[in-house]
Amino acid sequence: MRYRITVGVLCLVCLFRVSNLTAQAEEEERPLVLASASMFADMAAVIGGNLVDVQMIVPIGGDPHIYEPTPADAQLVSSADLVLRNGLTFEGWIDELVENSGFSGIITTITEGVGAIASDEYDNASDPHAWMSARNGLIYIRNIRDALVTLAPVYTEEFNFNYNIYRQQLEDLDQQMEEMLGAIPRHKRILITSHDAFRYFGQRYGVRVEAVLGTSTDAEVQTSDIRRLNRVLQESEVPAVFIESTINPKLLQVLAKDNNVVIGGSLYADSLGDEDSPGSTYLGMLEHNARTIVDGLSRDRSTVTHPEEEEGTTERYILFGIILLLMVGSFFFMVYKLNVGA
Repeated sequence: MRYRITVGVLCLVCLFRVSNLTAQAEEEERPLVLASASMFADMAAVIGGNLVDVQMIVPIGGDPHIYEPTPADAQLVSSADLVLRNGLTFEGWIDELVENSGFSGIITTITEGVGAIASDEYDNASDPHAWMSARNGLIYIRNIRDALVTLAPVYTEEFNFNYNIYRQQLEDLDQQMEEMLGAIPRHKRILITSHDAFRYFGQRYGVRVEAVLGTSTDAEVQTSDIRRLNRVLQESEVPAVFIESTINPKLLQVLAKDNNVVIGGSLYADSLGDEDSPGSTYLGMLEHNARTIVDGLSRDRSTVTHPEEEEGTTERYILFGIILLLMVGSFFFMVYKLNVGA
């Protein structure tokens, strides 16, 4: 009991200190922290709180793989104190942007320490989507905390306080995701998506991953990839495939219809969702993806129907009913005429 009271008092003291320092920071000019993409900006905002100004280069809903920086981006980078980049060839444009902007602050690669998965497509390249597992997310937030401490050591205590709470939330979510996905029968634990962004997710949570495109969305769809996915769907009991929030869904919609499976839902990979979506934060993004995948893959494939099929069935029933009514009406009309004639 005494321990709980002590912890509570410490939390209140720390929160009071954070509040005072936040007010002080607002009076002064806060350091500008610039993240390449929305997931990393959210992580930095959680740890930095109101003590730093966090912004992003690629807007929410944008695709960092194919993003083209603007003059306004160069101006923003030039005024930043800290730039957070994923690396692993995720933002192929960022080094040139930083170099041309006249940036003189700190640049940090936040995947430092991640066990990178080698690319199947390119030599000496790695899959950049390491944030897709909560366990790797712990590495990201540690690197971001360290970068913020280097940037503004006066707020070390506050950054550590926010980081420790965030770390516990991520650890809890990681365990929750492992339990949720482990409940799916192994023969149905196959994730088919728009592009190969879920390899770290699959490695951590025991899910086989297949995708239309490779790790970058800047590629052409190959006929061999379509044949491969058709074969996977024909040889397995997978009931659903999944689209992504930043990629055109048409190809997967056709693939689903041709193989009598459903679209299990839309997943977040290279961007968070908007503020009204379930993926508006990094934690929300991971939890939404896990729940959507579990719900989709837990379906019974034998009961799968497509909306257009249901609509077509309804239309046929209506047409049949109209024809039946006309036939019955014609029959009674003929009986009436015969009776009148008699």
